[in-house]
Amino acid sequence: MMFQFAGSVRRRAAGLVLAGAVAAAATGCSTTAPAQNGGTSAAAGSSTKIAVVAAENFWGSIAEQLGGEHATVHSVINNPDADPHDYEPTPADGRTMASAQFAIVNGIGYDPWAPKLISANPNEKRTVLTVGDAVGVKAGGNPHRWYSPDDVHKVIDEITADYRKLDPADAAYFDAQKQNFETKALGQYTALVSGIKAKYAGTPIGASESIVTPLAEGLGLKMLTPESFLDAISEGSDPTAADKAAIDAQIKGKQIKIYVYNSQNSTPDVQAQVAAAKAAGIPVATVTETLTPAGATFQDWQTKQLQGIEQALAQATGK
Repeated sequence: MMFQFAGSVRRRAAGLVLAGAVAAAATGCSTTAPAQNGGTSAAAGSSTKIAVVAAENFWGSIAEQLGGEHATVHSVINNPDADPHDYEPTPADGRTMASAQFAIVNGIGYDPWAPKLISANPNEKRTVLTVGDAVGVKAGGNPHRWYSPDDVHKVIDEITADYRKLDPADAAYFDAQKQNFETKALGQYTALVSGIKAKYAGTPIGASESIVTPLAEGLGLKMLTPESFLDAISEGSDPTAADKAAIDAQIKGKQIKIYVYNSQNSTPDVQAQVAAAKAAGIPVATVTETLTPAGATFQDWQTKQLQGIEQALAQATGK
């Protein structure tokens, strides 16, 4: 589904809703709803279940598969039509967060409402994993770390380590879950990343926004689109005329081999570039910001997108 995020909306404050979440949290707690589990479960030990809340479902999918029978995971952002940038937490989110033992947020300015929700619903026993801190990306850096294969594996390590601390009796179980997830569930994803990098490293590409940048880096592809344009589209601001002219020239001159765009943030400028690329015979591939379709596992979602990029590269290069 294609829709446009407005920059002013992305930065809208959610204070009133957070206040409502605090009030609701004071009245009681609800159980968390499980996400889809595409991993392989190892034998269970104790009956412990860690209550986990993930700000976004791409991290929630990974957390659930790593937690298996010893974690119950609720993802706040679980609708492909929702914008993680400007989400307004509900009272139900407040109740769920109040009872959470483990919270996973992206950070790096991507989900500013998430740490506010955590602060508004204190729990001294809660562990918080901020992805930006875990992978060493500071404020102002590219927040789309779930598109970096290397960072995905770093987050897997961090989640597993936190599970072991929260439930030491089942440490061996979590180690087995991690092994199964990385070698089996992520097998095709990892093979595609390695294969694309080996075959197409250095291939110049264009993109609609900065969500593609970590993936391009992980695949060894050369991003030609000006970073200022990528950031502008991601942040919901207007790109400069100079940047648009530069991209038009890249497409017209076929300086890029493929064009990759986020179909969940298809602005008029992006739509014009997609049309121009297709008219020039440049293959176009798509990605989305959150799990698509809703309920997909992280690996199924990413694998499908990587296959689309691989096909576009093969068509463009004849390899």
